[in-house]
Amino acid sequence: MPARRVPRVLLPFRRSSYRRLSAALCFALFTTGFWTVGQVWEVVRLGGGASQLSFVAAAASLGALLPMLLGGAVADRVAQKTILLVVQTVHTVLLTAAAVLSLTDRMQLWHLVVIAFLGGTAVAFYFPAYSAWLPALLAEDELMAANGFEGMVRPTIQQAAGPALGSLVISAFAPGAAMAVAALTAFAAWCTFWTVPRTPVRGDGRPTRGVLADIAEGFRYMLATRWLVASLAFASLMVMVTMGPLQVVLPFLIKDRLGGGAEEHALVLAAWGIGGAVGSLLMGSLRMPRRYLTTLIGLWGVACLPLLVVAAATQIWVVAAAAFVVGALFSSPMVLWGTLLQRRVPPQLLGRITSLDFFVSIAFLPLSMAVAGPISEAIGTQATFVVAGTVPLVAAVVAIVLGRLPADEVAHPLSD
Repeated sequence: MPARRVPRVLLPFRRSSYRRLSAALCFALFTTGFWTVGQVWEVVRLGGGASQLSFVAAAASLGALLPMLLGGAVADRVAQKTILLVVQTVHTVLLTAAAVLSLTDRMQLWHLVVIAFLGGTAVAFYFPAYSAWLPALLAEDELMAANGFEGMVRPTIQQAAGPALGSLVISAFAPGAAMAVAALTAFAAWCTFWTVPRTPVRGDGRPTRGVLADIAEGFRYMLATRWLVASLAFASLMVMVTMGPLQVVLPFLIKDRLGGGAEEHALVLAAWGIGGAVGSLLMGSLRMPRRYLTTLIGLWGVACLPLLVVAAATQIWVVAAAAFVVGALFSSPMVLWGTLLQRRVPPQLLGRITSLDFFVSIAFLPLSMAVAGPISEAIGTQATFVVAGTVPLVAAVVAIVLGRLPADEVAHPLSD
């Protein structure tokens, strides 16, 4: 069918290879959703609480952070299909082991910690390989639509559908049953990845060097690229200022100020995820804006302003509405960002720059989680959300000006 007769968001689905890749992505997202609720209720089944669950979550985060830069270097050296098949093999084995340990009542907390750490390590290799593979399967004018679709299905499946179905399985059977289903979806992702045609690694023709040299080359490219440095510096500050309040302080604001509980918290998270899906789908349906750098940094800065509404809210529906807007404005620039990396970063560096993107962006996430609670106790939950809502907007203006982003986007247009 001629491209002009196909809605922009559906352009990538004309290609059989992308249809298979997107199906594999959906299976992988269901795996994450089932595992997310499965591990929580397995900790509860073992008699643990929030502290024990934090050990498991911290192990997964640490496992993903430590080898992230290595994952990018490997993605630029090895066929991305091979990497993703290995990752799904690891996930299938780990989740099968977790299901067997749980269903036979042999699970211990340290088992969960080890499984979470190894699973996080596999994730560190997943994202750089997937991001580097996508431009080899699609044309440039299809990348934004693909990123928009993926930005829609990630919150829809990973944050909503997967955990919801996992909760039903746990209610009917046990946490181990949800882990078993996760193992099955991981294997289904492996089978679907296998059907995607293999593409050659798009290297630069130079002889193979050491992994450390490859990582250093990625760092040099990042530091020499003004728009990349400015964007990542802003993203690091935004994550540090906002993620702690959203994930640590928000439940207590709902509980203490609004008299809500777990159901109200789930409602707010669902609104956040749905907003992200809607924002990503809408952005993926549009053309790349001429002022793409200013647009994405500006949207991220404005995205935090609804947190001021959260700070002043007295009813749960107001918080949910604000969360919907935050989700939409947070996720829609991610479509631009993923497309920007895939179109402006040299193909032979894309895996390493993607891993640097993740590494730098989440470097301060543990700090944000650690200090959000004490800060909210010292200055109050309202003041905490006021800071989270205003600082990113100021930082966005600084990044746009000091990074000279308007001049850069004019000099390097990305028209379809």
